[in-house]
Amino acid sequence: MDMSIFVAFWCVSILFIITPGMDWAYIISASQNGRHVISAVTGLLLGHFTAIAIVASGIGSIVTAHPTFMTILTYTGASYLLWIGLQMLTSPATATKHHEQYHQSGRVWFFKGTCISGLNPKVFLLFLALLPQFTDPQSLWPLPIQLLALGCLHVLSCGAVYLSIGYFSKAVLRTRPAVSKMISRASGFAMMAIAIGLFAEQISR
Repeated sequence: MDMSIFVAFWCVSILFIITPGMDWAYIISASQNGRHVISAVTGLLLGHFTAIAIVASGIGSIVTAHPTFMTILTYTGASYLLWIGLQMLTSPATATKHHEQYHQSGRVWFFKGTCISGLNPKVFLLFLALLPQFTDPQSLWPLPIQLLALGCLHVLSCGAVYLSIGYFSKAVLRTRPAVSKMISRASGFAMMAIAIGLFAEQISR
């Protein structure tokens, strides 16, 4: 593949990555815990990579041809986001709050992160629509390899941005407990709003 294709894809990909959304909300929540930023980010990246692998394998096109599957995925993902959002809203984390919920193991933060990104139908549909546009039919690389290569570039960029957000938030919020609590609640509202939007979109259909 020509390097210009990777550059063009990265320019588009990074715009999605730096746009605040549910991933940002979850990373900031993890940063308030203070210990599991890497676990949370790794979980989010695994969810993204899973969606990329599904698209690269060709299963993505088959999945989108069956609306029932997408409906199930949407309702499952929205329900999970709503639950996480409610937790963050009713029990906002602070850097000094020693509550069991926010001192869970790294495995729990990893699992939640994987579910948040892996159960998000918007992530799956984004890759399904975006990745094929940057493939080269004349390339010696097989199409699945091209899709995986582009996907890995996206995941690496996500990792760099997400870790930066996590550790910056950790450094700032540990000295400002009140702000930490406010941002936790705002993140909860954001996740609930996204979940309600997904439900409304399905109901309108």
